[in-house]
Amino acid sequence: MTRAQLDKRPADVAAMFDAVAERYDLLNDVLSAGQDRRWRSIVARLVAARHGDTILDIAAGTGTSSRAFTTSGARCVACDFSEGMLRVGASRAASRDDAGSGTVRFVAGDALVLPFASGTFDVVTISFGLRNVADADAALAEMLRVTKPGGRLVICEFSHLHGRLLDGAYQRYLAAVLPAVAGRISPNRGAYAYLAESIRDWPAQAELAERIRSAGWSAVQWHSLTFGVVAVHVGRRPR
Repeated sequence: MTRAQLDKRPADVAAMFDAVAERYDLLNDVLSAGQDRRWRSIVARLVAARHGDTILDIAAGTGTSSRAFTTSGARCVACDFSEGMLRVGASRAASRDDAGSGTVRFVAGDALVLPFASGTFDVVTISFGLRNVADADAALAEMLRVTKPGGRLVICEFSHLHGRLLDGAYQRYLAAVLPAVAGRISPNRGAYAYLAESIRDWPAQAELAERIRSAGWSAVQWHSLTFGVVAVHVGRRPR
């Protein structure tokens, strides 16, 4: 699967990410010019995991983001439907000394049918994964189901620059540059053509906030990062 207008079939999307798993974190760092680290730190600050909290990190990939949620002693479940990503993440975790922090558990699962009981998690978060779900609205409702009453949602996703002309120029840049740069580092250039197209077709900040509200979340707000390249949306499950 290399084109965003295809039906985001879970097996095809998972296979695409399996193919780039080993170099996925390196590619993110290169393609974002290191900004992905700043974005992850902001997400971790908004998740604000406390000792004893249970965090669900959906579309966690290799678990790079998940580890940041456990430094306070929280427990994190890193959930992804790419088993290749999970294998890389679990292998890295096994070779790392994480003494003194909480735990990360790797679980295969689909955001549309999460393999967890209702009301399990204090915080549910997803970074750069909601675009890849076949039905984002159903996924938002499923996230609500597994969150405890009063629990929180944190979504980090690519978004749109403010101003139509500026955003249009940015989208053309992505379509030309992302696949070209990724093709020099990764064997799967098509995955990054898909990435550019999926960003172009994704709703802007205000529209996504409204869809989050429609799924049942309250107190929905958003913060644009790096001029709107990325937006972080937060919400709360009503008590």
